Amino acid sequence: MTDVPANGHALLDFNSPLSDAKAFDLVNSLHLAPGQRIADYGCGWAELLLRAVEHAPGTHGLGVDSDEHAIGRGRANAGARGLTDRVTLESADATTWTTDPADVVISIGASHAWGGTRGALEAMRSRVRPGGTLLLGDGFWEQPPNPVATAIFGEEGFGTLADLVDLATTCGYRLLNLATATADEWDAFESRWCASRERWLLANPDHPEAAEVRRVVDDHREGWLKGYRGALGFAYLTLART
Repeated sequence: MTDVPANGHALLDFNSPLSDAKAFDLVNSLHLAPGQRIADYGCGWAELLLRAVEHAPGTHGLGVDSDEHAIGRGRANAGARGLTDRVTLESADATTWTTDPADVVISIGASHAWGGTRGALEAMRSRVRPGGTLLLGDGFWEQPPNPVATAIFGEEGFGTLADLVDLATTCGYRLLNLATATADEWDAFESRWCASRERWLLANPDHPEAAEVRRVVDDHREGWLKGYRGALGFAYLTLART
């Protein structure tokens, strides 16, 4: 759907269930200092990275994502906020990108690129310097998944919140801060994801791809409301690399 001007991210500030207030708290949990380097792998349009660099004068950021459209949006936002000299955004495969270890690494909702949470945690160890900080965002089950949720996310992959923290510890990290998405943050995220397509459909009812866009949003809404709503949680772990 390359010619469709709106997509599921158009009305989203972040590509995860995250409010402005919680984003501010997460940035604060990083204890950023002048001169530090921040790297975001699977950054999307890098909104949290931009806010982190804005929050901490003297820091510099690198964001890597394979979505060229998202990177373009992020570069435009960086330019509008006067951050082009402090933030570099690259359209590339985050799993193979190599650079010197950063002081702070962010990876939110991207663990699937490394085959799951363990793979992401292990990969980040070489990307964050010893004693540095990792901000990981990943899913967990607040309630046992029903068959619809299982069909969407698979039989394996997520555990409980305690399982997620234990896994991080096993992989060589210590927990500094824990936050989870609220029901309101989840509903706002999913509603905006759907609404961008719904608004496009209202404006383009006769578009050749309207039926496909409608199918995508209907399937997504079914999965959310009849599958994982109230069962799937999302956690933000601020971790120290030991």
